[in-house]
Amino acid sequence: MAEFRRIRIDQIHVPERLRAVEEDHALAIAQSIVEHGLLNPITVRSTPNMNKGATPYTLVAGAHRIRAEVLNDEVEIDAMVVEADQAEAQLVEITENLFRNELSVIDRAIFVQTYRDVWEQKYGKIDKSKNLKQSRDQVDPSVGTRINLVNVLGNEAESSFSKHIADRMGLSVPTVKRLNQIAQNLSPKLRAALRGTAAADNQSMLLKLAKEGPTKQAGIAAALEKEPDIKKVLAWAKEPAPEMSDADKQRVVRTQLDTIWKKADGPTRQFFLVDVIAASGMPSEAMEPLFAALRAAK
Repeated sequence: MAEFRRIRIDQIHVPERLRAVEEDHALAIAQSIVEHGLLNPITVRSTPNMNKGATPYTLVAGAHRIRAEVLNDEVEIDAMVVEADQAEAQLVEITENLFRNELSVIDRAIFVQTYRDVWEQKYGKIDKSKNLKQSRDQVDPSVGTRINLVNVLGNEAESSFSKHIADRMGLSVPTVKRLNQIAQNLSPKLRAALRGTAAADNQSMLLKLAKEGPTKQAGIAAALEKEPDIKKVLAWAKEPAPEMSDADKQRVVRTQLDTIWKKADGPTRQFFLVDVIAASGMPSEAMEPLFAALRAAK
């Protein structure tokens, strides 16, 4: 059940967010509120004992809107108070942010992965062979109606969680899987260093970075603190090619010579062999039979 209330902002506990509040975005919302009012109330849940009762509400969704109202010197904000535990609150936060167009690739990847993590913590590991319909009805905190969340997932084609997310984001299943790959393999330190840079919205770059090992990712993250241009950092981090052994060098030369030889015509091959023989330092009396054989082969 959801209830609309006007709440004092200082009574709202704001937990650590998956997506940090961006001041520029909050300023834009603040201006919109001045012109049009707050069109969408924030979502909170009742937590009467939080901070010894000083903050009886905990934010579920709407951190940027709270910041915007603070910038506008407002002390109260419109809010929908929902019944939800911590896991359900996280799912609402993720769902609200997940489908916003302004999310960067890196933030969308984190939201997709976290959505799954929270889901599995609450309802158990996702397994397509498992009967997902064995669950009690749950309340959808965003609208205050009763639905069976596990059945929603279970009714998806092949019980695929990726398809469940993809259908609701308007993306393909492969795209969702790529987002998961970024979230799972990109270190938290590197993710933090990339936020706010052009690379944060470059999927191919993020996939490339996700393939690097932990040590190299740590080095790239440290370098980004001094140089925000990821392309320059990657150029610095590029490892020099290992020195080839003499045997490898000889194999490369033989391969190149073999390629050239196959492309050359008869006269060119003869001139080439004459030059090789002459450069060998053989005495003239020893070279004459070879030259005679080449002349005969014309």
